[in-house]
Order: sequence, then structure tokens, then C-alpha cells
Amino acid sequence: MNITKRGDVFGSVKDLSVVNEALPAFTLIDKDNNEVTQEDLIGTPVLISVFPDINTSVCDRQTRHFFEQASKYPNLKIVNVSNNTIEQLTDWCATAGIDVTMLSDEKLSFGQAMGLVVEEVGVLGRSVFLTDVTGKLVYKDVMNEITDEPNYDTLFAVVDAA
Repeated sequence: MNITKRGDVFGSVKDLSVVNEALPAFTLIDKDNNEVTQEDLIGTPVLISVFPDINTSVCDRQTRHFFEQASKYPNLKIVNVSNNTIEQLTDWCATAGIDVTMLSDEKLSFGQAMGLVVEEVGVLGRSVFLTDVTGKLVYKDVMNEITDEPNYDTLFAVVDAA
């Protein structure tokens, strides 16, 4: 799948994720430098917000939007994934004054498992995923245009219907 930036192709992703299947094995790092695996995301519905670089305007807006929606969905765990370092992610939280779950995929474990690494530029493709309590993927949206935000209305309609 080609990924564009302002209409020009600048890379591609494989998009290995399959709706109605369990998340593949991966390891991410949280703000305390603890490992977080797909097993840690079982037991509650989870929205996984994936973005290329927290220090860009679109990634900032995406993360803030999900933060603003979080209080409406107390039974939904929202995690934010990027291959930024955990230091960059926690610095963004401190600067923004926002306390959200940030997970670093600096080693690209999640990105490789999900087929989201834009190899040509070394970032994750913008995408959102929703899993059920068993860790099964029930919704995905991988943006072709990396500067596009996710379709929030469609995503939250799926959350509301669950």
C-alpha cells in the first residue's frame, strides 16, 4: 500500500493486520521503560492510535483528539504508539500538559508485526486499530495519506456499537 505525503508517494507499508484476528506478537516500551506486549492489551477494549512523529502538527492533533474523547469512553483503553523515543513522547506529554498512555516502538517491533513501517523513511504509517476484550482486531484504518487524520466518526461509531 503506497503512502503519500501531500499527494506524492514517499513510501509504502505492508498492512499485515487482519480484522477478526488476534494482534500479532510485539513489544513496546512505556514511560517507565517497562515492556508492553499484545498480551497486556487483553481484558478491555483498546484503541491503538499510531502516528509517525509526535512532534508534528497532525500527530499532535490526533493525540489530543483521542485525549479529549477518552472521558466519554471510560471502558476503552487508549494507547498511543510511535517510533519516537519514550523521552520524546514523555516530553510531549509534559509540554502539552496531557497525561496519556504513550508507547514507544523505537525498535519497530509493533510496526514490523503490523506491517506499518514506512521503510523508505523509517516511521510508522498513521493508523488506528480497535481490539475487543480478547485482543481480537475489530476495526482498522490505515491512512494512505500520512497527513490525513483518522476517520474519527467511523471509529467512534464502531466503539459505540460494541
